[in-house]
Amino acid sequence: MNAVGVAQPRIEGRDKVTGAARYAADVPVPGLAFGAVVLATVSRGRVRDIDVSAVQDMPGVLGVIDHRNAPRLNPKAGGFFGPDGQLQLLQDEVIPFAGRPVALVVAETPELARAAAEALPVTYDEEPHDTGFTADHPAGRPAVTLFDEPVNVGDVEAELAASPVVIEERYRTPEEHCSAMEPHSATAWWEGERLEAIDSNQGPFTVAVTLATLFSLSPDQVRIRTEHVGGGFGSKGLCGPQLILAAMAGRLFGRPVRVTLTRAQVFLATAMRPATDQLIRIGADADGRLRAIWHEPAFEISTLAEYIEGCTELTKTLYAARAIRTRLTAVPLDILPPYSMRGPGAAPGSFALESAMDELAERLGMDPLELRLRNEPVAGPVSGLPFSSRNLVACLREGARRFGWDTRDHRPRLRREGALLVGTGLAASSFSAGAFPSSATITAETDGTFTVAIGATDLGTGARTALTAIAADALKVGTERIRLRISDSRLGPVWSAGGSRGTTSWAWAITEAAEKLRGQGYGGTVTADTTRSLGDLPSRERHAYSAVFAEVTVDPVTGEVRVRRLLGMFAAGRVVSPLMARSQVIGGMIGGLSMALHEEGLRDPVSGRHVNADFAGYHIAAHADVPDIEADFVPDYEPGIPMGVKGVGEIGNVGTAAAIANAVWHATGVRQRSLPIRLDRVLE
Repeated sequence: MNAVGVAQPRIEGRDKVTGAARYAADVPVPGLAFGAVVLATVSRGRVRDIDVSAVQDMPGVLGVIDHRNAPRLNPKAGGFFGPDGQLQLLQDEVIPFAGRPVALVVAETPELARAAAEALPVTYDEEPHDTGFTADHPAGRPAVTLFDEPVNVGDVEAELAASPVVIEERYRTPEEHCSAMEPHSATAWWEGERLEAIDSNQGPFTVAVTLATLFSLSPDQVRIRTEHVGGGFGSKGLCGPQLILAAMAGRLFGRPVRVTLTRAQVFLATAMRPATDQLIRIGADADGRLRAIWHEPAFEISTLAEYIEGCTELTKTLYAARAIRTRLTAVPLDILPPYSMRGPGAAPGSFALESAMDELAERLGMDPLELRLRNEPVAGPVSGLPFSSRNLVACLREGARRFGWDTRDHRPRLRREGALLVGTGLAASSFSAGAFPSSATITAETDGTFTVAIGATDLGTGARTALTAIAADALKVGTERIRLRISDSRLGPVWSAGGSRGTTSWAWAITEAAEKLRGQGYGGTVTADTTRSLGDLPSRERHAYSAVFAEVTVDPVTGEVRVRRLLGMFAAGRVVSPLMARSQVIGGMIGGLSMALHEEGLRDPVSGRHVNADFAGYHIAAHADVPDIEADFVPDYEPGIPMGVKGVGEIGNVGTAAAIANAVWHATGVRQRSLPIRLDRVLE
């Protein structure tokens, strides 16, 4: 049986295209009421008054929840990065950022709830706010070092001083929003002291644990189901405001309450990628051998919660250099707490590093491809650990062959087609790979089928299809004999869908459970937990790799940039489902294109509020912006990991923006060091 590696259509595909698949806002629940969220309109201050009397007699209104009557929450509740003030909704009158929920209006229909929410008078006492991010902001401080320790290998100052060629530049990326197609929605109700919920999130088990902590419950008192998710990209990795508010309302009103955020509220109240400002210094010999890399990113955070935008991940692993120094600076501001967005840290970090490498190649008069090949390390440049597998060179060489890189004249602004300037560029990238502890249960049924239960989440990535194939091969049966149960917090501890570790973590748990079941003669029920196995894994540098090549046209009169071609070659371990994996990396490359040319969260400098919290003002790549995209995989296998898999969720995004920016330089002769590459920046 060889289901892994075979292109299969997604299991739930027919349900999705026929409308049979139900998302969080679609599931029918008896006795349902609806909540509409009211968000703060000031960037810092206090609620002076909420005039509930103005709406309580409106048709269908059941009541209003605010800081005066909301259930008390556990202030110690937190997430991956520690205690999180973003979770403490409606606990006091303090407004820490514009977009903070200040009330929930509950009514018999969503339309009546929304009408009352829009009519609810809220007055504020405004206070001075600070939402202006700069790298040299006086509040800047070293970022917490949860997993991204500062690095100081070798003598960076001495190597830079001895380098014949030195690049020193700043690269900037704006706030970006995850912008999933499905808005955040949750329905919650109480059965005695048990809390039941249907939510749109990336990990029902971890979200259930957070929710239990918030309401001072034991984890087994909370159940969250997440059957289908219409995209997340990181913004649904947290316990979202819709779920907390729905749980509060369900307790106070004694019936199920559904809270669905509007599109604007998704922008204003759910996590985004923080803005970054990154200083890079690279020193090299005349032959292109790197002597030093000095990478100092600054990024914005909220005063409410810690977060790490690990922009230096690639700097510490992609290229050999005698000396490497990194340092992350966090700048606390009066903003919504940022969180992981697809390719967290690595996407903005790659834009800086790979743009700087391209500038170095220009200064040296060297082929940018050859510069990267010349600095291929034999071990982790910082860690000194061996690579578990490293096929970046294969990605670069095969991508160059398919793209026709050898015909490129590396001098800028030479190629024209009529009035348009034409350029090509490339970027190399990596994203860390690995697994987190997870559990899975397999039951051998009397009819010869196997029920595989794991709390995984399918964000539209094809996880159902991939895990069915993995289970079938692990049990050595056909896929038709696998019954997969996912997306339920009751199915046990499991890593969420995020960090390109979902499939790897889940596959490991399923594989171990299958081995136990086979060992007892394919009978009964077994449960496997991978915590111990992961602890026995040898220390290695584990990464997925990619090489992205781009061709663009630039109109020198209007500044318009069009991406004509994108080609990506990926080394992402054994490919479980080629159809789904290709879809993932193509989607990632489209996200990278959108990052390069369109996406930019903007704030009013006076009010501090977002001014483009909708798809009219916050631009994303549309169909007309997406060119011919080619994506493929080089042979790769991750030793020590069951079935040799790595994640593909992030790696498609990571290098694309830099490849496009480098192509724009090749077309115009002008460097773009700030994203997005807007028309006005091209013309400048």
